[in-house]
Amino acid sequence: MKKSSKLFKQIVVASAVTFSLSAVAQLAPMQYYRPNNQKGINVFETTKNDTSLFTGIKVRVGGNFTQDFQSLSDQNNATPVMVAGVNSNQLASIKPGFNLAMANLNIDAQLADGIRMNMTMYLSTRHHQETWVKGGYVQIDKLSFLKSDLADKIMKNFTIKAGDYEVDYGDQHFRRTDGGNSIYNPFVENYIMDEFATEIGGEVYFHPKCGIIAMAGITNGELNPTVIAPTQIDSATHKVNRYAPAFHGKLGYDKQFKNDFRFRLTGSFYIDNSASSNTLFFGDRTGSHYFFVMENTAATSDANAWSGRYNPQFSEQVRTFMINPFIKFKGLEFFGTYEMAQGRTITESKMRDVTQYAADLIYRFPREKETFWVGARYNSLTTTLPLNPANVTITRMVGSIGWFVTKNIMMKAEYVNQQYQNFAPTDIRSGGKFNGFMIEASLAF
Repeated sequence: MKKSSKLFKQIVVASAVTFSLSAVAQLAPMQYYRPNNQKGINVFETTKNDTSLFTGIKVRVGGNFTQDFQSLSDQNNATPVMVAGVNSNQLASIKPGFNLAMANLNIDAQLADGIRMNMTMYLSTRHHQETWVKGGYVQIDKLSFLKSDLADKIMKNFTIKAGDYEVDYGDQHFRRTDGGNSIYNPFVENYIMDEFATEIGGEVYFHPKCGIIAMAGITNGELNPTVIAPTQIDSATHKVNRYAPAFHGKLGYDKQFKNDFRFRLTGSFYIDNSASSNTLFFGDRTGSHYFFVMENTAATSDANAWSGRYNPQFSEQVRTFMINPFIKFKGLEFFGTYEMAQGRTITESKMRDVTQYAADLIYRFPREKETFWVGARYNSLTTTLPLNPANVTITRMVGSIGWFVTKNIMMKAEYVNQQYQNFAPTDIRSGGKFNGFMIEASLAF
């Protein structure tokens, strides 16, 4: 979305203060809502469990705040590439210190029985230090206003979402850090190739009580849409580019067996055959929480906000699918990802492939409360770069420990080691690696 004006920012801040003064507004229960604190851990799609009685329009104001302390070091052996007398492959010198604090503002409104609205704003992030709107959507779980018994019966198993929302591709985006919102993530950072985008469209969910999950969605395929007619020639079709809709879907099973065992398995896909600038793998407007690793001496926090991540640059065409198993037995959790993606830019005539694997193993304790955890993650990505036929690989290993001081306050620390293999000697990532410690404090309400 467009950058907010100073007047809009002042209105938002004033509104937040006004709402916060009211305990009724601040703590208003929402229907079909994911809690913005520890209770939201391992919540994916909202369920059809109606836990709140609608008694009128309610507004809930929430926020997220994250502060990191970084102690990372990096190195490479790339061949010097001189640009205006400066080696563009020389890494920036980094030292231990605090990173820029990130903050989100969340506004939820219960508009009618079974109809809820959400709007999220980035108040301060690495890529945008000023206020930006992430997106907003309406979620419909009841159609009571139609006064139809048939509609009421149908909606017992269906959910409709529409607006400018976070595309539900894969399950990892439910566990990722989103600017100041890091409460759901047992680690400091997201995947090497980060699947996240906000697009305009709609999703329809079917989730009966038997545990089946099915979703179909269609969007405009753009983070920043335009009505200007395309003029560029697509190198694959040799015709003027067109802006096609993007389709995504999910099919899976999620079941809680008694109190000790939960099993979930989903498969997802996303297809966009032609776009102005698709950003499924480059849609994060907040930035990485690993600051300046593997960046050169000319890097800035804003312009080089995605340090440590990989962008496949599938801006013209993308076809991808993901499989996510999730198993929880008592305090032990396993979350896995297998992802295969294909795509290209408008100047490429052939598709390139990316394969990404990830595995999270988390143990939460003590039983029932689960206020502490220890965890480990392995993340690996293999791909072919433009104009480079050889496969390159990036691997990341992370160890994490954490503590929910309260359900709204979280502390975590991790050790990360990331390595880059088979990059061309003239690529700054050649022989690259970084490692070290991160400490993070998070607040959510």
